[in-house]
Amino acid sequence: MEGIEIATLMRTSGVKFGTSGARGLVRAMSDRVCYAYTLAFLDWLQDSGQWPEQGAVALAGDFRPSTPRIMRAVASGIRTRGLEVINCGTIPTPALAHYALGKAIPSIMVTGSHIPDDRNGIKFYKPNGEILKDDEQAMIQRSIQLDESRFDADGQLRHAEPLPEVCPDARARYLARYLDVFPADSFAGLRIGVYEHSSVARDLLVEVFERLCADVIRLARSDTFIPVDTEAIRAEDIQLARQWSQEYALDAIVSADGDGDRPLLADEHGNWLRGDIAGILCARFLEADSIALPVSCNSAVEACGWFTHIERTRIGSPYVIAAMQHMPGNRVVGYEANGGFLTMCDIPLGKATLTALPTRDALIVPLAALMLAQRQGCSLSALCAQLPARFTYSDRLENFPTELSQAKLAPFYGQNGKGDIPAANALLEASLGKVQAIDTTDGVRMTLENGEIVHLRPSGNAPELRCYTEADTQARAIELNAQCMALLKQWRQA
Repeated sequence: MEGIEIATLMRTSGVKFGTSGARGLVRAMSDRVCYAYTLAFLDWLQDSGQWPEQGAVALAGDFRPSTPRIMRAVASGIRTRGLEVINCGTIPTPALAHYALGKAIPSIMVTGSHIPDDRNGIKFYKPNGEILKDDEQAMIQRSIQLDESRFDADGQLRHAEPLPEVCPDARARYLARYLDVFPADSFAGLRIGVYEHSSVARDLLVEVFERLCADVIRLARSDTFIPVDTEAIRAEDIQLARQWSQEYALDAIVSADGDGDRPLLADEHGNWLRGDIAGILCARFLEADSIALPVSCNSAVEACGWFTHIERTRIGSPYVIAAMQHMPGNRVVGYEANGGFLTMCDIPLGKATLTALPTRDALIVPLAALMLAQRQGCSLSALCAQLPARFTYSDRLENFPTELSQAKLAPFYGQNGKGDIPAANALLEASLGKVQAIDTTDGVRMTLENGEIVHLRPSGNAPELRCYTEADTQARAIELNAQCMALLKQWRQA
C-alpha cells in the first residue's frame, strides 16, 4: 500500500477542484485518480463524523462517453470502504442530491456539467448536502493509502466490477417533488418546446410538463454529447430557439445543461432568458424573503424591490450555500448567473410544500416562471418587462495567465483590498467613464457614475480573464463589454 497526498495528485494529474466539484481532462481522470478522490472523500466523511449509518452511497452520472467508466472506478472506491453502491443511473445532479438528502446518505455525481466531453468531473455530496470550500480543503489535505496492484500502467482498474442494477427511486422522488406540489392542470393550453439535446434532464422535463397538461414538442434530441452552456449560449441555439418558436407557435422553450442543474428558458419569441433574470422570476413566485447570489448577477434583483434581504457572494454554489445558511427569513433561496436555483427551506405552496433542495436545480425555474406568468395572465416576455431595465453581457479573454490577471487587477484592490477608486479612474476613466464604487468580493466589480457596471475576474480553473458588463440596454451592455475586451487585449500585449 502506498501513501498518496491528494494535493500532490491534483498537481500531477491536473484534476482539480473548481467552482463546483473536481474536474479535468478525460485522459487525466484515470480510474486511479477517480478512485483516489473517492477514498479521500469517504475517509474525510468518517473522520469528520459524517459516516453514513445506512452503509450506502448513491451514485449517478451524465451522458458523456467517459462517464460509465468513471462511475465504475468511483463504485470500486465505495466498495473498498465497505459501503453499498446505490446506482441511480443517468439522472440530473439535483435528482441525485434530493434522493440522498432524503435518505441522509452521501452521494457522488459523475459529470462535467456544461463543458465539452473531452473533460469530465466528480461532484461530492455529504449526507446533509453539497460539500463547501472548507470541505474541499479538508479533502485536499488528506493522504490516502492506495493499493497500486489494482491498476495497470495507464492507471486503469485491472478488474472493474459492473455497476449494480439501476435503482429508480431517485428519479421517482425527484418527479414527486414537483408533481405533488403543482396542480395537475397547471399548464393546460400551453405549448412547450423541450430542447432535449444530451441533457440527463430531458426525459424528466418532458414527463413533468406533460403530466401538468402542457402540449409538449420534443426538439433536437442527440445521441452525441453537446456542451450546452447556459451562461454562453451558442449562436446555433439562439437561432434554433427563434425558429422553433415560430414554427410550432410555442409559449416557451425549456432545457437544461448536461447534468440538469442549470436551466434554459426561452419566451414565446424564442429569446433565451439569462439565468439571473429567470432566477428573479422564480424567487418572486416562491415569495422569497432572503436571496443569496454571486456578485456577478444582474442588479435588477435589488432594483425591483421585491425581496427583503439580498446577499452577494463569491462565484460558485458553495459560496451561495454558505451565505444561505445564516440568512434570516422563512423562505431563503439562492440562484446563480447560470440559472441554477437553490432552496434552503421547505416552502409552502398552497396546500402543498416544496421540499428544500440546497443545491443547484434546473427544473424549478421554468415551472415557477411559467406559473407566475399564468397567475398574472401574461406571457413570459411581458413578465420580464416588469423588471427594471438592466441587461448583462459577459465574455472572456482566453490564454490570459492567472498571474498576469492578478498583476493587472492589483491596483484596483488598493492596500486594504477593498478597492482604490482613484487608481481605477486613472486606468479606466478615459476609455469607460468615471468609477463611483468598487466591490472586491470576487474580482473587481466597478459601478460607474452613469450606473453601468464593469466586473473583471480571473477564472477559478482556467487561464482566462472574464469580463461581465451591465447597462440599461442589451446593446449598450454588449458595446461596453467590447470596449472592455479591447482594453484587456491591450493589457495582455503590454
